[in-house]
Order: sequence, then C-alpha cells, then structure tokens
Amino acid sequence: MSLKYECEDSGEGYYTLSRGVTVPVRLFLNEKLYAETEEGLFSQIKAATEYPGVLDVVVTPDAHIGSGVPVGCVIATDGTLLHSPVGYDIGCGIVCFRSDVPHTKGLDDKLRRKFSEEVMKRIGLGVGQRGKVSVSSKGFQEIIRQGARALGYARGNSERDFLPVDDTWDAPFKAMDRGIGQLGSLGGGNHFCELQYDQDGKLCVMVHTGSRGFGYQLAAHYLQLSRDEQKKRGVRTHQEATCFLQDSPHWNGYRNAVAAGGNFAIANRLYLWEQIGTAFRRVFGQEPELVYEISHNLAQQETLPDGREAWVHRKGATRAFPAGHPGLVGTKWAATGHPVLIPGSMGDNSYILTPKPGAAKALFSVNHGCGRRMSRGEARQRLTQSGVNQQMRRLNVIVNGGGDVPIDESPDVYKPAKDVIAAVVGAGLAEVTTTLTPIASIKGVD
Repeated sequence: MSLKYECEDSGEGYYTLSRGVTVPVRLFLNEKLYAETEEGLFSQIKAATEYPGVLDVVVTPDAHIGSGVPVGCVIATDGTLLHSPVGYDIGCGIVCFRSDVPHTKGLDDKLRRKFSEEVMKRIGLGVGQRGKVSVSSKGFQEIIRQGARALGYARGNSERDFLPVDDTWDAPFKAMDRGIGQLGSLGGGNHFCELQYDQDGKLCVMVHTGSRGFGYQLAAHYLQLSRDEQKKRGVRTHQEATCFLQDSPHWNGYRNAVAAGGNFAIANRLYLWEQIGTAFRRVFGQEPELVYEISHNLAQQETLPDGREAWVHRKGATRAFPAGHPGLVGTKWAATGHPVLIPGSMGDNSYILTPKPGAAKALFSVNHGCGRRMSRGEARQRLTQSGVNQQMRRLNVIVNGGGDVPIDESPDVYKPAKDVIAAVVGAGLAEVTTTLTPIASIKGVD
C-alpha cells in the first residue's frame, strides 16, 4: 500500500506521516491538495527521511515529484549536507518591485509589448544564454563571496547580504568559466520576468531566476565527489541520494559551494532588477521601488523551533520568518516579518505573504510557487501550441512580446495558485498581503 494512505489528518491544517519513514513528516496540504497528490511523491518523501542525520522533514503545499526528493520539501539535519535537497540551481529565488503606475498603462497593448521588448533586449534569455553584464575576474570573485553587498545592497531589501565563503575556497574552473558570462541572465525552464498589477491597481514586476550555469557546475562537481566518496566507503545508495557527512574532506568545500552559488543567484537577481527596472522606467516613466529579494533552494545553518541547531535544506521552499524571529533582528522587518514572494503560473495570480508565528510548525518555511501537476513531457503530449496560445489570449496576458507560449510552462501545467495559498493560510503559516495579476510574461524558450 502507498504511504499516502498512512497519513493522518492533524486537524490543524496539515497531515502527518509516521509509518514507513525514518522520522515523522508534516505535510502542509489541505484536503483538496492531499487528494490530488500523486502516490509516487510518497516514495520521495520516504527517501527524504532516510539521509544520515535527518532531524525533521516538512512538505510544502506545492510539492511535486523532483529529483531524488520532492520539490517543495524542507529537511533539517544535524550537520550532514545533502545534494538533491538543494538541487542544481543553487540559490534560485524571486525578486519583486512595485510602482505607482496605474495598471491601465500596463494593459495598453502598445506599452506592454514595448516593455517586453525592452526587457528582452536587456537580459539573457534561455538555457546557456549569456547576460548583458560584464564583470572582471576580480569583480566576479567579489560577487560570489559578497552577494548583495558586492552590488551595494543592504539586507533590508534582500533576504541576506551574503552567505559566508571561506577565503581559502576556490570554485572549480568550469563553474567560474560558465558563471562569469551569465550575470544578468534569466535562463530557461520556469524562470521568468512578469509584469503584474496588485489589488490596488498599481504595476509590479516579479522575476524568478537562480545561479545559472555557475550553480549547476558547482552542484555537478560536488555531486561527483560525493558519489566517488560513497563508492570508496562501500555505501550503496540511489545515485541521487548523495551527501557529505561532517567528517568528509569535501564537507566544507560543498558548504562553500552552496554559499557561493547562493551569492551568485542573489547578485544575478539584483542585476536583473536593475536592467528590468531601467526598462520599466523608460516605458512607464517612473522609477520602481524594490520590494524584496529571496531564495528558495539553499542549505543554511539555523536554530530550529525547538532550539536545536541544524542545517536546514529548502528544496523549492521559501524561508518564512515571522515578527520577532531572532533572524530578523536589526532589519526593518523585525516587527512585521519579512515578505515572502510566491509566483503563480503565467496565467494565474502571484502573491506576497507575511509569515505568522504558526510558520514554526513548518520549520519557518512555506512553498515557493504553485507546484507542477503535469510533467514537461506530459504537457507536450497533451497540450497544443495553438491551444495554449489561445488560452493566454483569453487571459489577456502577452507572452514574450506576442510570441508562442512555452507549452510546458502554460497555466494548465501548474496547480491553481488559490488552492496552494489556501493551504498556507489555513495552516496558519502566513497571510496574504498582496495579490498580483499577470499582464505580460517573458520566458526563455528552451
């Protein structure tokens, strides 16, 4: 029998799974999402509990099958550093900015097409594409070690200034070679730039991207080292279930790699904010205001709600510190909790949330998006180009300046945003402060 049927409803907005797993799991799914969850996800949830040193596991409402473990999970360990629960796109995340420009300007076809064209001229789009930002080797070293600080940004507008990297650590050449040319690029897949408007009718922009080829090469490098190490130790495991124990000679190198990849991703988003912000000003005549920048694929040391120190891995999950959390001391969010940026599909609402004290139940984490309900291959088999193009026209959202809609990123591929957000709110993890409606979406076509 599938582990799905071993779950029990807590009555507090989440399910618990205690049977068949190494540590109990809390699944923040409401009744509707739980019923729709594929049974195959539960073998990956089980795998998430079986890494050495796992202390706690949480599943977020947007969870779906990933590589090794679900996309949409949080794993706390006593020091073991894991690979799949961070992934290849180290530090992937969101940046959002807003304005006082009325949404009627964004709905003007000429202006939103012009905005899309301006953005597409200023940033790199698609897998392997280079960015429009040029940095020296010295400048690149500063970026991967100083993150937002290297660009002059303070922690108030970013989740963090930077993640610490040892002076003695050097990134592999292949990662450096790929990364130095990709700052200021969006990439492909589910990465996007989207023009939106909020519930007050004001234009906003949300951008989703990560560490590009730099993070990918870092992950690949240390993944291979881990496979080699486990082979020497005689450890037999699934090829995705790799990790570094604290006594591994590569543990500290991987810790630095995750930090450097995270710093690159932070800087990349901030470069994109500057480039896209310039496009926004030129088209709509107003300088936008940066709301927040936040990551959702990282491992970092934190204090758990029960006081234990742990390494918290968030794979497709977003940190959610409420008002009064020690991690917000000294920031402008200390009395309110920091913003959490949650995108929907290109045809659905996106949201800005504020964490509530109940986020402690989920290791101070929430979802990072809506979650896929259709794989890319399935989408290409079931959907047609003409069908998804017509769908976006009905929704009055321009994609890539009027070009074809990427089939595997079209709205039907994702869970309804309202369902996922309802699970977050229903469990008392966070509350909605801003609802955003899409007008124009830009995605790199793979």
